[in-house]
Amino acid sequence: MTNKLRKNFAVLILSYGRADSKTLRRCGYTGKIYLVVSDDDPQIDEYRKHYSDILVTFNRKEASENVDAMDNLPNYRGVIYARNSCFKIAKELNLDYFLELDDDYREFSWRWGKDDELKQTITNQLDSIFEVFLQFLDDSGALTVALSQNGDFIGGLHGGNYQKELTRKAMNAFFCKTDRPFKFFGRINEDTNMYVYYGSIGKLVFTSMLSSLEQEPTQQNNNGMTNLYLDYGTYLKSFYSVMMNPSVVSLMKMGDINMRIHHKVNWKYLTPKIISDRYKK
Repeated sequence: MTNKLRKNFAVLILSYGRADSKTLRRCGYTGKIYLVVSDDDPQIDEYRKHYSDILVTFNRKEASENVDAMDNLPNYRGVIYARNSCFKIAKELNLDYFLELDDDYREFSWRWGKDDELKQTITNQLDSIFEVFLQFLDDSGALTVALSQNGDFIGGLHGGNYQKELTRKAMNAFFCKTDRPFKFFGRINEDTNMYVYYGSIGKLVFTSMLSSLEQEPTQQNNNGMTNLYLDYGTYLKSFYSVMMNPSVVSLMKMGDINMRIHHKVNWKYLTPKIISDRYKK
């Protein structure tokens, strides 16, 4: 790949109690990186000591004034405050585009089909991959475009998601255009709540199946959102999305031996359908 990464772009890593940009560099990203950290982070002094040149801070309480946490819990826990601060931060940094990432990735990969199998290889060309995503963001007019995750490939080469190439959801990693802002909703499951809401009103939100990220298991990693999941469980996490749109989101059991509650989106009824012009009267 030879696509050159545009200069008015940066990666914003949302971090709480941990920080790691090594995976990005190892996988070939050479552009700007900023760490977005709340000023009440218990490790804020360590961030300032080691990352002062790329550190950006925000105040959770101030950010909460523009956040619908969808609950009455008396605290400001959750990544949603950082997520909804990113457009303001990007504007202050004079960025036209940004990629919003969490801080717990192991690798970034290519995905392709060969010999009737779904293949995967770790990439060292993230600059080119990111530029392709940004170009698609421009061309499609989408609110956001996301990298896929390992769980999206259940079923392998002939699984439903890979065959679609694009899905109408977006989770975890968001390519954004600074002058095309949108919001996240709900203290937990904020990414699902976002695409459920915007999808239902006809906005374009996409995940590409051609490139993916792998992150640490949610409840085995320290800090970040892990403590929230451990405190409240997946039932509460999933129910935020049911509240967002009870007509199309329900709860289901997921797993093999150790079952857990997860949200289920009825895509048949969530997103408006695009009808060919040939049927126009």
